[in-house]
Amino acid sequence: MQEKIKALCQKFTTQLSLIKNLQELEHLKVEFFGKKGIFQDLLLFLRTLPLSQRASLGREINQLKEELLQLYQQAFIGFGQAELSLSIAHEKIDATLPGRRLFMGRKHPLGKLKDEVISIFSSLGFSVQYSPDVDSDWYNYESLNFPPDHPAREMQDTFYIDATLLLRSHTSNAQIRVMERTTPPVRVIVPGTVYRNENISARSHVFFHQVEGFYVDQKVSLADLLDTMRTFWCRLLGKQIKMRFRPSYFPFVEPGLEIDISCAQCEGKGCSLCKENGWLEVAGAGMIHPEVLKNGGVDPELYSGYAWGLGLERLAMLLYGIDDIRLFSQNDLRFLSQF
Repeated sequence: MQEKIKALCQKFTTQLSLIKNLQELEHLKVEFFGKKGIFQDLLLFLRTLPLSQRASLGREINQLKEELLQLYQQAFIGFGQAELSLSIAHEKIDATLPGRRLFMGRKHPLGKLKDEVISIFSSLGFSVQYSPDVDSDWYNYESLNFPPDHPAREMQDTFYIDATLLLRSHTSNAQIRVMERTTPPVRVIVPGTVYRNENISARSHVFFHQVEGFYVDQKVSLADLLDTMRTFWCRLLGKQIKMRFRPSYFPFVEPGLEIDISCAQCEGKGCSLCKENGWLEVAGAGMIHPEVLKNGGVDPELYSGYAWGLGLERLAMLLYGIDDIRLFSQNDLRFLSQF
C-alpha cells in the first residue's frame, strides 16, 4: 500500500506538469478528488482493511490528499493570473478616453404617480393600508354585495386558484378587512396590484395597479365624497379643473358615480385623447352600500361612508399622453427614461 501511495503522488505531479490551461487542470481535479475519483476509491478500499491498519493508513492518505490539493491550488492561481494577463494584453484600451457615464436611476412612472396620490390623500387625513393579492371569494366579492350568481362578476374576469381562493380583481378586498378590525371613523386608501383574465392589448392587461379609498363615520354624505374628489384632482393636476359626476352602477355602492374631469390636454375643447368630447373618465365612486357596512360589522343606522377607486395605469396614460398600457411592464429604458 505504501508503494501505491507513492506511485499516486508521482502520477499526480507528472500529470500536473503537463497541464497547459485551467480546463485541463479541472479535469485533473475531478480525476483525483471527484466523487468517483482516485481518492474516493482509496477510501472505499480502506474500509476493507482490518481495524488495526485503518488508522495509520487513513492518516497517510489524508496527508497525501492535502499535499496534492495544495499543489492544485497553486497551479490554479498561477493559470488564473496567466490567463488574466493574457486577456489584458490582448484588450484594446485607450486610457485617454473619458470614463463611461453613470446614469442616475429613476422612479417608474407608476411608482412616481402612486407616491403623488398617496401624498395628497395622506394630507387629507387618509392612512395607507394594504390587502393580500391572493384572497378569498368572501372578501373580494361576496362581502362586497356580489352574490355568487351576480352578473357583475362576469365583468371582472377573475383568476381563480380554487373554488374559494382567487387573485384579487380590485383592491376593494381591503374594505371589509379594515372595518372588521377598526372602529369608525375609518379613513383609508389601499394601493396595490390587481389581476384580471383579459386579453393583453394596448388598452388592457392581465395585471394593473389601483388605489382604493373609503371613509366611514357618522353623517358622511355624498357632498363629502364630491368635495374630496374635487380637492384631490385639483391638487394632482395643480390647477382648478372642471368635473362632472355621472350616475353609474357598482354592487358595493349606492348610489354609484363615474367621475370625469375636463381633458388636461385640450382644456375641454376636444382632442384624440378625450375622443373629441372634452372629458376624461378617471374614477368610479359612490356611497358604501348598507349591506357592505353590515358585512364589515358596522351599523348602517349609525354610520355611512363613501368609497372610490382609480386605476394608476389609466391615469398615467391620461396625464402623460401614453397610448399603450403594455409600455409600463416592458422595462424599456427608452420609455422609462422619459420620466
